[in-house]
Amino acid sequence: MASRNAQHVIIVSGLSGAGKSTALKALEDMGYHCIDNLPASLMHDFAAHIEAEPDVYGKVALGMDVRAPGLDLGDIPAWLDGLRAAGVRTQLLFLGARDDVLLRRYGETRRRHPLAQGEGALASSIEKERQLLEPIRRVADWEIDTSDLNIHQLTHQTWRRVGPDTDSMTVVVQSFGFKGGVPADVDYLFDVRCLPNPHWSDELRPLTGRDGEVGEWLEQEPMVSQLGDDILAFLHRWLPSHEAAHRSFVTIGIGCTGGRHRSVYLAEQLVDRLRKQFPEVMLHHRELSP
Repeated sequence: MASRNAQHVIIVSGLSGAGKSTALKALEDMGYHCIDNLPASLMHDFAAHIEAEPDVYGKVALGMDVRAPGLDLGDIPAWLDGLRAAGVRTQLLFLGARDDVLLRRYGETRRRHPLAQGEGALASSIEKERQLLEPIRRVADWEIDTSDLNIHQLTHQTWRRVGPDTDSMTVVVQSFGFKGGVPADVDYLFDVRCLPNPHWSDELRPLTGRDGEVGEWLEQEPMVSQLGDDILAFLHRWLPSHEAAHRSFVTIGIGCTGGRHRSVYLAEQLVDRLRKQFPEVMLHHRELSP
């Protein structure tokens, strides 16, 4: 078995429209060097290249699907076996979705399916792609059905599946706006709508909690630091219990009305302070994501 410190390559594949770009972005947030649709002619050279530079390419995610030029998808399992034999820890994440969902997504975006040969051929293109990708799906380490997931839920599912490269528990701090609904996958949720709101300042409304002017405005309000200290004290008290119970992933939700000012500011502050105790802390601003 490869050591925990071995190079790690994750192949992200799946049906077109199932969310591969979102999964790659989630892996990028975890520190992976992400490359989408590497041409088949470069696969073997790329394997040798990353093996020769382990410090640069410690964590790599490759997006592969039917669009890759010259790629025979049936060759991927053998290619992965070759990487593993060279000591590279290699895993495959496969994304799928129901036909009706894929048809709806293509209808909403008006994108052309990569296998479509003409008008009205979308359903048959999806079926053909399923058949082509079946050898990949069968050897996947993780499979995610994205039919009922939004981009934020898929991001969290990807983080949860892949996990950290260490044995430490991963703590995800997520800001959000109650206007957009409460996230379904948080373990602890803190409502900060009681705090003074920069939204009512004409100068601050276009900004976010990441901007210095918003931070300076909030720092003048004693309630902000008091609530932040209380949240931090709670987490310092209880997160070690989750770690002791061998939890690998805990998500903290910080919510305000719109998810752009107060929750963003407090989430940023919380992450900086939590990293002093927990080495694996990630930050996600739901309402600031594209």
